[in-house]
Order: sequence, then C-alpha cells, then structure tokens
Amino acid sequence: MTMRHQPTELLRPSLITPRLRLRGWHVADAPDALAIYQHESVTRWLSPAMARVPDRTEMRRLLRQWIGDTACLDVPAGHWALERRSDGRVIGGASVLPLPPGNDDLEIGWQLHPDFWGLGYAGEAAFALAGWAFEHDVDELYAVVRPDNTRAAASVRRNGMQWVGETDKYFGMTLQVFRLRPADLERAAPLGQLPPAYQDD
Repeated sequence: MTMRHQPTELLRPSLITPRLRLRGWHVADAPDALAIYQHESVTRWLSPAMARVPDRTEMRRLLRQWIGDTACLDVPAGHWALERRSDGRVIGGASVLPLPPGNDDLEIGWQLHPDFWGLGYAGEAAFALAGWAFEHDVDELYAVVRPDNTRAAASVRRNGMQWVGETDKYFGMTLQVFRLRPADLERAAPLGQLPPAYQDD
C-alpha cells in the first residue's frame, strides 16, 4: 500500500520550533502568502523561475496547487507554511521537493517575507524540516542556488549545508549545489565553504 493516498496531515504533522510552527498550507492563508510572494526579491531567485504573484486570486490558485502537490508526493516531500507562534502570522514558506530531471535528489528550500530576513527564522525552519526529513529514510538534502544569489549561498551555508560544486542538470541553468547530511545538523559542525568568487556576508 502506497502512502500517497493517506491524509496529508497524518503523514506531515506540524513541526514546532521555539518561534515557528511548520504546517500545511491552507487556501485561507492567501493574504499572508501574497504578502510574501508578491515580492520580486523573494520570487526572482527561485528555481524553477517564478514570477511575483500579482493578486489573491492567483495566490489562492498557487496554494491549491501546493496543497494538491503535497498530497501526491511521497513523504518527506511537500510544501509547508511557516507560521509565527507568537501571533499566528504566516511569514514564509518551506519545501522539500524532488529535483528534476530524475526526481532522485531532494531539494530543501525556504522563502521569508523580507521584513523577517536576518532574524534566524530560516535556520530555525530549515533545521526542523531537515531533521524531520532525515527521520524518513533520507540521507541527504540539496539546495540549488543561482550564481548571483550570494545572500542565499551564505544562508544555506550558515544552516549547515556544504558546497559540493556547480551543475547545469537541474532546470536547464547553471546552479551552485549545496548538500546537507544528518551530521551537518550538529551546531558544532564546521561552516561550509562558499563557491569560488563568492564574498562572505
């Protein structure tokens, strides 16, 4: 029996961190989600490319797509909302998704409203989501970063990811590849190196 047809909330319970709750998206999240994904500074760096979301109608359509995709994907893949526990506001999103073309590698990613950059929320979410993924027969996760996105490269490195090289096999573009393994979640693990020519921020 495949797990694909079991209820999503049973397979992907909420993940609780000191400041966040990672949970499934709801269509009712559209206003908060639009506040995040209407920013070109958030969407311009995503792979595959994603245009900024123009309005609530499109945001609701996209949320329905993410909810449907999550229901069809094998655990631990899926989409999560990042909800701040102090006030219930959704301040970002996170995902674990199969990377094309073979869907053998899993990518971990996160996006935050720009007002919440630099406050440690990304690391908190990434640590919780990666730890949960590693409990489900996953031994490595990847992040793919566009060459000019030095902020993301520094962020994934601070979150324990190790740079492993450059590739053009994903999404038909040249990307920097970072890898996370269970041992990298140890807070004492050494900081990974940045790709050549990147500047540390």
